[in-house]
Order: sequence, then C-alpha cells, then structure tokens
Amino acid sequence: MEALRESRQQPAARADLPLLLLRQAAKLVLLLLTVSVISFALVEISPVDPVQAYIGADLMRVGSEQREAIAAHWGLDRPPAERFAKWLTSLASGDLGESMIYRQPVAEVIAERFRSSAALMGTAWLFSGALGFSAGVLAAMRRGTWTDRFIRWFCYTLAATPAFWLGLLLLLLFAVRLGWFPVGLSVPAGVPASEVTLAERIHHMILPALTLSIVGIAPIALHTREKLLEVLGTDYILFARARGDHGFRLFFRHGLRNVALPAVTLLFASFSELFGGAVLAEQVFSYPGLGQATVEAGLRGDVPLLLGIVLFSTVFVFSGNLLAELAYRGIDPRLREGGEG
Repeated sequence: MEALRESRQQPAARADLPLLLLRQAAKLVLLLLTVSVISFALVEISPVDPVQAYIGADLMRVGSEQREAIAAHWGLDRPPAERFAKWLTSLASGDLGESMIYRQPVAEVIAERFRSSAALMGTAWLFSGALGFSAGVLAAMRRGTWTDRFIRWFCYTLAATPAFWLGLLLLLLFAVRLGWFPVGLSVPAGVPASEVTLAERIHHMILPALTLSIVGIAPIALHTREKLLEVLGTDYILFARARGDHGFRLFFRHGLRNVALPAVTLLFASFSELFGGAVLAEQVFSYPGLGQATVEAGLRGDVPLLLGIVLFSTVFVFSGNLLAELAYRGIDPRLREGGEG
C-alpha cells in the first residue's frame, strides 16, 4: 500500500515541479530588481569618486578637462536616475556593461574570475560538508565522551574565528615557516598559463581551500549533532533499540535520513557564507578569483563590475537555496505530498 501511495504521489510531484520553478523564477526577477536599486543607491552615496579612483596615481598629472572627458566617456556626468535607467536597459538585453578597471565586458571578467573561484569554493564546500556532517554524527553518537567534548570545543573555537585570521595563520605556518605551500597566487609567478600543470594549480589552491573548509565545518557539525540528538530521543528510536539496533547500525537504519535533510539544507544555504569567505580568503592569498575582483571593484569605483558581481552573487546564493528545496523534495516524500495541497 505504501509503495502504491508513493507511486501515485510521484507523477503529481513531477507535475508540480514546473510551477515551483516558475514561481522561483518570478521571485528571482523581483529580487534582482530590488538588489539592483539598493546596490546602485549605495554606490551613489559611497565616498569613493569613480573618476578619481580610475585615474589613480596619475591624479596630479590629469587636468580638469581630462577629468570631465573621462566622466563623459563612462557616463558619470549624467544624473544618477538616467545612468541607472540606461544600465537597466542594457541589462535587459543581456549587456552588463564594460569594466572600468579591466577594460573588458563585465560578463567576460566575471566568467574568467569565477572559473578560479568555482574550483576553490567547490572544493571547500564539499570538504566542509563531508567533514562537518561526519563530525556532527560522531559527536552525537559519542555524547558525553571526550570525543564529543573535543568536537564541540573545536567547533565553538572555529565559529568564533574570522576567516581572514585563520588564513593568515595557515599562511604563516605552512607557507612562510614550513615552506610546504606557495605564499599566494593561483599559479607559479612568471610561468605562462599554458605551461602551468594541474598539480601546480592544486598546490596553490590547497591553503585557500583549507581555510574556507575549516571555517564552514562548525555550523554543519553543531547543527547535525543537535538534530541527531533529537532523533535519538524519539520513541521509534527507543523501539529500535529494544529490537536490538545499537551504535552506527541504528544511525544508518533510522537516523541518517532525518539528519541528512537539515544538513543538506544548511549546506546549500551556506552559499552566501561561502562567497563571503572566498572574498576574504582570496584577499589573504592573493588568489585571483571573483572575491578579489569584488574588492578591487569596490575600492576603485568600478560601478559596472561591482553591480555585475552583486547580481551574479545574488543568483549564486538564490541557486543554492533553490537546490536545497529541490533536494529536500527529492529526499523527503512528505514534502511532495504537501506540495499537492
């Protein structure tokens, strides 16, 4: 009967999926529009002068006429409302504008930088998820022992540790003092990109990825521990114990699915923390990814690039939340049943 019930629910769930995606797409459009307005307003009230930041060290050698010409070239002499309307019109046609720093289309800069950041964030995301979930399960199954106390102490310490401080610590220990890893950059200095091997890229990525991974372990481990302790205190677990299930056999048969759902949700919802941590880690290790481009765009007043990265990061975080919801519906059939109502 249960199998027949689930077989009837699955076609309904598949039929409900396009409607869900349509609602999420409408939410995303509204969110992007709101974020665009707020971001543009914040850039306008920022004390950074885009023309002055664009000129940089040549400020004393550039006259007022040249400054006006630069402002006219980038459209900075127009009223803010007019500039925003023009930028929004270009955005509707898929044009994010041209970066003032890199003198390239913003879409190309973001795509190029994201390739470096994706490998870094993807590696950190997988390691922090696997290690955090395993540590949380181990702490809950060994509740009250020295293993539980050590994992909780480790997680509380990490939760209070800033990513940039941890990055500096790892950099000083493993790169400066021990010399096991390079001090910075994503490839060896002075080597053409075509001659860089995969092993050298991985070697340069280990310390930044390790920083992001360690920072992301604490919330997943503590959350998984608390959820598993709740599950272990339920009546059906007591019944399973009475039938002879103990230890990790009990966990795999009755606890894994119940704690996997919150962990998956938390892991996908951590895309925002992952992106924020990447900004700090890339700055510490001079890693040329999207995070470093974000800092440069902010400090040097590159408005088109900054707005483009803000929109891209919004889509990135929104995608993580959407993937969490889809994974939730895939793992827990009760949500599919609830979606029919």
